[in-house]
Amino acid sequence: MSGRILVTGSAGHLGEALMRTLRAAAHDVVGLDIAASPYTDAVGSVADRDFVERCMRGVQAVLHTATLHKPHVATHTRQDFVDTNITGTLNLLEAAAANGVGAFVYTSTTSAFGDALTPPEGEPAAWITEDVVPVAKNIYGATKTAAEDMCRLFHRKQRLPCVVLRTSRFFPEPDDNPALRSAYADGNIKANEFLYRRVDVQDIVDAHLLAIARAPEIGFGRYIVSATAPFQLEDRAELRSDAPAVVARRVPGYEAEYARRGWRMFPSIERVYVNAAARQALGWRPRYDFAYVLERLRTGEDPRSPLAQAIGIKGYHGPSFEDGLYPVE
Repeated sequence: MSGRILVTGSAGHLGEALMRTLRAAAHDVVGLDIAASPYTDAVGSVADRDFVERCMRGVQAVLHTATLHKPHVATHTRQDFVDTNITGTLNLLEAAAANGVGAFVYTSTTSAFGDALTPPEGEPAAWITEDVVPVAKNIYGATKTAAEDMCRLFHRKQRLPCVVLRTSRFFPEPDDNPALRSAYADGNIKANEFLYRRVDVQDIVDAHLLAIARAPEIGFGRYIVSATAPFQLEDRAELRSDAPAVVARRVPGYEAEYARRGWRMFPSIERVYVNAAARQALGWRPRYDFAYVLERLRTGEDPRSPLAQAIGIKGYHGPSFEDGLYPVE
């Protein structure tokens, strides 16, 4: 899409990735964030209606990545989440509709599925598609699904083309589960997750840019953005009871590299994110999956994309905590 692009959350992982990519391609792009950074052109909050309206002038497309995340649940109030994730999104949607913006892309999260992601003990792994109904687990998920629904409302009532991308985890920080961190090496955890619940930031950027281009013809769409899983629907029961056996069957030879590194596969996988709808609707071709990661590990290369390596770790909070990067609720 030609014309000015507004990127919210430009100081964050994805916001910076988008800003780097768009600037490198010589796009007219404006970065908005509450924090100053080399990729932030306008410092302010999306909850500030007047600020948002000023930033929206002359904009043709919006990439709305600004949000309070799951790690903020322990440090911010529920009202903070409403202010940023709901009011902030409403301000942007209203300003976008009033200014005739041609495409609005909202970055949501697979965390929006909440408790629907974990089936009862003894049940097969959850097969997560866009048809799964979210069950809010916390204020983060509740506010993200509310913002998604506002995007759908603005398409229906104001004819604003809106695409919602539910991204799986892509943060480079250590896992927020201390028990998991103590049991597995960080690289081991992230490699395992590429099988079912992780995506590289480069693939997310590609999906966002395709969503801008496709938004006018899509009208409204909501898509899961995660690395392509190697599993089939018939694997669900065994994934829950013996994940290593399924992985060995679907990705032959992974065991040798894991053994060389002293790594282990998770004994059980409780969910699988399915990205088929995003690939079909957006023409998206994600490159970074478990097979890609495994090949880079075998050759001694960094499995992350060059973009992910350039951005590195940011953290979610200024201070450090007793549990490291994350506060304890």
